[in-house]
Amino acid sequence: MFLGILLVALIACAALPWLYYVKSNKTQKNGKIAILSNLISFGSVMLCAIAFIFVGNPVMAETTQAVSSGNSMGYLAAAITTGVACLGSGYAVAQSASAALGAISENENLTGKALIFVALAEGIALYGMVISIIILSKF
Repeated sequence: MFLGILLVALIACAALPWLYYVKSNKTQKNGKIAILSNLISFGSVMLCAIAFIFVGNPVMAETTQAVSSGNSMGYLAAAITTGVACLGSGYAVAQSASAALGAISENENLTGKALIFVALAEGIALYGMVISIIILSKF
């Protein structure tokens, strides 16, 4: 029941700001409001999800083997590792790709070197994923 509500809330926190932005005149102010409301709703849903991880279900604890808090913290650590690595990678790709396009527009011979820098920035996300796999393999 709770997971269904959580799934609906996650879909709503992505869809509602997008619908608000599309229905409005797509001005910069409306876009900022849409992004802010998306961040607030996503953060509240994630706080509920984290609370659900730590609270658990007492009925399931009697019938099946309960998940220890160490396993929960491991899952949380793997999720945070992947998320932060992907955010860092996205920021690095955004910066390096824009600089690469500027350099390529000035001199077309720099295409190969510029693409290497963009690919190196994408590697950050892969490193985070490898660390998450290592964390998940420990338990």
